[in-house]
Amino acid sequence: MDTHTLELLEFDRVCTLVAGYAACSLGKRAALAMTPSRDPAWISEQQSLTTEMTEAINAALTPPFGGLKDIRDAVRRAKVGATLTADELAETVDVLRAVGNLRGWLERIGSQFPRLGALKLTVFEFVAVASSIEVCLDSRGVVLDTASRRLSAIRREMAQADHRIQEMLKSMLRSPELKRILRYPNFTMVGHHYVLPIARDHRGELQGAVHRTSASNETVYIEPLAIADQSAQLSYLRAKEQKEIKRILRWLSAQVGQIADDLLISLETLGQLDLIHARGRFSHDFRMSAPDFNDEGRIVLRSARHPLLEHIIREEAKPKPPAPTSDQDSDESPPPAPIGPPRKLVPIDIHLGLTAPILVITGPNTGGKTVALKTVGLLALMAQSGLHITAQAGSQLAYLDNVLADIGDEQSLQQSLSTFSSHIRRISAILKTATHRSLVLLDEIGAGTDPVEGAALGRSILDEIDSIGCRALVTTHLGDLKTYAFSNPRAENAAVEFDIETLRPLYKIRIGDTGRSNALQIARRLGLADHLIDRAGQYLEQTQGDNVAEWEVISRLKTEAEEARSAALEAQAEAERMREALAQRVADLQTQAEQDTRVTEARARLQPGDRVVVPRFGYDRPGRIVKIDARKQSARVAIGNMQWDVAIDELIPQVLRAQEAPEKSAPRSRPGRSGTTRSIDEFDEP
Repeated sequence: MDTHTLELLEFDRVCTLVAGYAACSLGKRAALAMTPSRDPAWISEQQSLTTEMTEAINAALTPPFGGLKDIRDAVRRAKVGATLTADELAETVDVLRAVGNLRGWLERIGSQFPRLGALKLTVFEFVAVASSIEVCLDSRGVVLDTASRRLSAIRREMAQADHRIQEMLKSMLRSPELKRILRYPNFTMVGHHYVLPIARDHRGELQGAVHRTSASNETVYIEPLAIADQSAQLSYLRAKEQKEIKRILRWLSAQVGQIADDLLISLETLGQLDLIHARGRFSHDFRMSAPDFNDEGRIVLRSARHPLLEHIIREEAKPKPPAPTSDQDSDESPPPAPIGPPRKLVPIDIHLGLTAPILVITGPNTGGKTVALKTVGLLALMAQSGLHITAQAGSQLAYLDNVLADIGDEQSLQQSLSTFSSHIRRISAILKTATHRSLVLLDEIGAGTDPVEGAALGRSILDEIDSIGCRALVTTHLGDLKTYAFSNPRAENAAVEFDIETLRPLYKIRIGDTGRSNALQIARRLGLADHLIDRAGQYLEQTQGDNVAEWEVISRLKTEAEEARSAALEAQAEAERMREALAQRVADLQTQAEQDTRVTEARARLQPGDRVVVPRFGYDRPGRIVKIDARKQSARVAIGNMQWDVAIDELIPQVLRAQEAPEKSAPRSRPGRSGTTRSIDEFDEP
């Protein structure tokens, strides 16, 4: 897609909004990297995934993303033989468990949401590696004694050596001579060394190594010579412990390295799952719907809203924190109170390609023409990125190969280009790029120069767009361009509504309306003298002649036709929704009938010894048939230590339940390419 158009329509801000709904950094990165696609198959698949996720969220079936993090850098390092830290391995085991939980969620919802469930094919299980790490490390990343027999033996020796040292120190502390020179009657540790706090004046009365002096220099911390041998032994054991811990971490890192390829694939899939989850939450929060795509180039938006403008209005409506009271110190002044009532977003109905591929919107400035332009363009980009759109169900969009826009004042001071020159350069580039499958958005075509010449140039540009055959939405305030649709059946007029009474725009689009001039009415409302208004009206009649009345008649007829068309579209959308609901109901009834038939046939084949489920006793408590009474159509079922007489119609054969359960692919948990691995006690230094 055209990068300049993505910037003009602020697609990156939509990506940021979606990223805010992601559960982990994997999904946030995927959301920020979203780009519209040109591939209809990809678009259709992503739209279906977003729809299924939205339905899952509505059904309180949110994916369990707890513990999922982006550890791909650590996994790649483990793959090439690097040793991970204990903290990295502890984080890895959390991720491995999260991957297993998400795979289980995908399996559980697979029958209800088949496209989401299919993602499990590239999400693997790593139970063996996760268990290996959990045996060796606790949740804080501390290596446990149970990690290896060697480490357990070393730590037992360390505990014994430590105990001997403490016993020797306790024996020394009972000596009256030592008590006399101590600053306080206890030993302490400096680093890994046991020391006694000796008064500075008695430093020479205790043989040993000085390890620290207090800040006041009044206390000297000495490791007594009597425990030097034991302390050296303990230091030696600590070194052995660290060497063994490094060996354990290297072994665990090798385990992660052996599953690196599968784990990276799983994380990539779960990153996409989180992106789908973010799209679903975004759709749910903003009351979006999936558009209906077509290959005929139709664009029909019903009650469409600009998502970024809606987000801004929502933020404005949020309660502000209370301003500091007079007795509170504050360096900042309180935010200004909002002026007037809160803003409301007015949805628009707009279409292209039903009767004409070109729509020319006229009307006053600040009337909503540019917002309408941006709404259509942004929703098209969102839809082709897999997002739902902020419009009512039944809205239609075409598969587009590009969205090309020229919107706003893009005057370049560095290139010494005027606004007009900048627009012409951009339009020239658009006309060279556009195809019959493109959507072209031109704001204020022909502006920035003499109105007569601008209108003539605008007509020429519209003719070129018409010859290309693309869809185009064009805004203008030049009155001469209102007649373009009268001379070209492939173009249609539209106008933004304006309330003469309140002198405010209504931000609504009326397709078929040429847009009436409101300048004289507004001037009269604002108090301009009547004789000036009348004189201006005479000048207007001299300029436009009898065309004004003809335009009004044509405009009225087009408006009536558009209202009838809108009503027909509404009825068609409602009929389509009813048809889909009816088809789904019929499919559900057929499925239920087929299932009832299978259950009845399976009940007829039941024999003593078969395992069954009695729903009123719980699906998690299967039983076994003891005997069957065909005359009474009942069976005696043993459940636990009890036996129950149950009508055959109540029984659900467990074989049937197993056949109807969603097929599970074999969990993939490979410790290495060979499928086997050595135990940690067999793992030696390379």
